[in-house]
Amino acid sequence: MQPVQARGVGASLDQSRSKENPVSDEQAPDRSASTATAPITASVSIAPAGEGTVTAAILVIGDEILSGRTKDRNIGTIADHLTAIGIELAEVRIVGDRAPAIIGALNALRSTYDYVFTTGGIGPTHDDITADAVASAFGVPIGEDPMALALLAAHCERRSVPLTPPRRRMARVPEGATLIKNVISAAPGFMLGNVIVMAGVPSVMEAMLEDATQHLRTGARMHSFTIPLVRPEGDVAEILSDAQAAHPDVIMGSYPSYTNGLARVELVLRSRDPVRLATAVRHLEAALRSCDIL
Repeated sequence: MQPVQARGVGASLDQSRSKENPVSDEQAPDRSASTATAPITASVSIAPAGEGTVTAAILVIGDEILSGRTKDRNIGTIADHLTAIGIELAEVRIVGDRAPAIIGALNALRSTYDYVFTTGGIGPTHDDITADAVASAFGVPIGEDPMALALLAAHCERRSVPLTPPRRRMARVPEGATLIKNVISAAPGFMLGNVIVMAGVPSVMEAMLEDATQHLRTGARMHSFTIPLVRPEGDVAEILSDAQAAHPDVIMGSYPSYTNGLARVELVLRSRDPVRLATAVRHLEAALRSCDIL
């Protein structure tokens, strides 16, 4: 899945400048990976992009993630996609396949952020309990969805496999949920209120994320500018600190690394206001040049 590309004024700031100093096809168990509240009716709408800040959290569900048996490959994909469409990812949590943990985390996150994206736990096995936990969190019943069941039945017929009770289990969704299309293996995800429930298998998750995007309200997109330097982080720490103090509305960070025996650092500036970002970039570059660093 290709994330939606940022557009409009300031897109040219999403770049970097450098000067090197010579110094399954089913949702199976290899997923990625409080008390119930009053029911909340699912409301799905599309709003114009670029209005304010829209926040999100990711809830990764799966014992296999916590044990290290399965390495998560979904967080980065979701983060990239949300950033590109103007949604700020503010928190990530990982919980095991236990209903109280899922319900507690989900209720905390959905009351704090505009959206919560869950991955994992909607497959055919006994430990796939995410749909039931979501229903409990919202205080709504869960049952077979006719459309989901029809999709699964058609998929099984095409593959000449039986629609077994475990496969049929993947047609169960909470009451009031909107189905999220799965073009990979048919078994759908769903959206209930501000919670988007997706598979843990990366290819399936990406397909679901693509379909879910049409239902999301997006905010002002974050623009960024990166200055890569072949310098130790300590050489630029004070300069960056002074620039941050002068431009408190622009987020600044330094990210060190070591490659081929050389200390490197990337200075990253981010803002939803491209004009303020450009001003801060000019200030920082001038300060670096004055110290013969850029």
